[in-house]
Formats: sequence, structure tokens, C-alpha cells
Amino acid sequence: MPTQVAVTGANGFVGQHLCSALAEQSRDVRGVVRRSEAVEMLPAGVEPALVQRMQEPASWEKAVRGASAVVHLIGRAHVMRDPSTDPLAAYREVNVGITRALLKACHSEGVPHFVFLSSIKAVGEGAAKSYEESSPCAPEDPYGVSKREAEELVLNAGRDGDMVTTVLRPPLVYGPGVKGNFLRLLGLARRGLPLPLGCVRNARSMVFVGNLASAIETVLEYPDDAEGIFHVADPGPALSTPELVQKLAQLMGRPARIVPFPVGLMRLAGKVLGRTDDVDRLTRSLVVSTELIPEKLGWEAPYSVDEGLAETVRWYLRTRSGEAGG
Repeated sequence: MPTQVAVTGANGFVGQHLCSALAEQSRDVRGVVRRSEAVEMLPAGVEPALVQRMQEPASWEKAVRGASAVVHLIGRAHVMRDPSTDPLAAYREVNVGITRALLKACHSEGVPHFVFLSSIKAVGEGAAKSYEESSPCAPEDPYGVSKREAEELVLNAGRDGDMVTTVLRPPLVYGPGVKGNFLRLLGLARRGLPLPLGCVRNARSMVFVGNLASAIETVLEYPDDAEGIFHVADPGPALSTPELVQKLAQLMGRPARIVPFPVGLMRLAGKVLGRTDDVDRLTRSLVVSTELIPEKLGWEAPYSVDEGLAETVRWYLRTRSGEAGG
């Protein structure tokens, strides 16, 4: 394991879990954040580093100086639904621009290992068979395009210099502190409302944040074997959306009211309401092959999907215990 790990986006969802895991192992961790108030969100034992001009390589140099590895977690995952906004430009500004500046600083400071958290959306939104690391990339939305462009920067930096570069591609990440669509799904399962998912026959890979943190720890421990791209997901078969809702409802002690409704009509409604992406995430399949990382690095996920979901539900119910109906 490297002597000091600098983690960008250390106050974020994945960053807090990773920094905690590294600090618990008595590792020397430097948590990089953009705002001074975010320092309070860093786990105990993590050294804070403040970088405010993240598009400027010189601003990063002190933050990465002396680090034997940098784990780059900063990324933009959402853009407001505003017709005047160019989503691809907004994603590129963060996902590509900051990555480029950070890579230049790491090169200047002689950082030997760079780990980039990408997304399976850099490959696509799903296919007839599972995505492998060698699958051709055909991202379908601006977020996926920006993540793929950032991947290329990272991989080229590894090919052109003395720095080992690792790209990790997780599918949907969940766990305590999760936001976005998974948090909304938790809310729907808790309320026990009828959900029109009875005709959905899909399969979607996910990864518990504890498993993702473990994979990153393994990558850091074996940098000589960690060059290139690795997919990370929970062990076992991918769940369908109805199966996921049933598991969440059962863990909450609530009924899973799943009613049949034609998938074609769901997609039509999503198109009319401007929610095509949301419907696709509920109905399409996206399965990730994870055979490479255990083969090359010996990594095994420490949590089953049931353990990950149970821990997530415990957190969710605890944080909502004061709400009506909780």
C-alpha cells in the first residue's frame, strides 16, 4: 500500500467511504476538497487539502506533492434540465477539464500511480451481453461521453510517461449516503406505493460502496498489476428492477406492490414526460463482467448484494426515523 494516498472529492459519497476505509487501516490519507466548509465532512485521521481553482494544474501541485498515489473521484453526474444549458460542455468542464489539470500536476510532481473512477456509462447503456473491459465504447449520453474522454486522457498519460494509470468502471453505486435515483427508489419502496414494474424482465449490475472501496484499496496495494481498465460490481447475478424493489421492501418490512404494466407504454409515457432516461434505467438491462480484477489482482468483493442492501436500508431508515410513516 502506498505511503500516502491523495483522494480528490474526499467529501463526496464514495470519497467519505474510501477515506474512512483507508484511515481505519492507519494509512496516510490526504483528502482534497474545494470548499473550506467541506473539511468538516472528512473522516477522522484524514489530512485536509484545499484546491479551489481545479482547472489550473498549478493549484493541484501542493495537494498531490509527496503522494505515492492519487485517487481521482471528482466528477459531475447531473446537469439541470435547462434547454439553455449545453450538457456535454457542462460535463466536460468537470469530468475532462479537472482530470486534465490533475494529470498535469501529477506528472509535474512525479506521482507514480493515478487511479480514476470512471463509469460503465463510458461504454454504453447496456447490450445483449455483459460488458467486458475489451467491449467497444459507445456512450449514449453526454455524461458517458465525458467519462470516456477522461478515460482516454488517463490511459494516454500512462502510456506516455512513468505513471501507472488505473481506470475503474463501476455501474450504479449504492450504500449509506446514496443520492439520486437509488435514494428515490428507497423512498418508493418505503411508501409501499403500487409500481408498474411487473412486466420488466431486465438485469442491472450494481456495486455496494463498501465493495468499490475495497476494490480501490486492492488496486492501490498492487499498482504494478493494476495498469489499465477494470470493471467492478457486486458478486452474483445482476438483479432485475422488480427483484431489487422486492428486496428493499422486504428489508423495510413493507409490502412490495408491483403491478403489471406494458414496458412499451412505460417508455411512451417517459418520452411524453421527458423522462426517457429514467424509464430506461428501470427497464433496460446493463450487466457488467468482473472477471478481470480477481484474475489480475486477486480481488474478491467482501460484501454480498444482500449485505450491501441491508446496510443501505438500515442507514435509510435511521435517517428517516422522525418522518411521518417512518
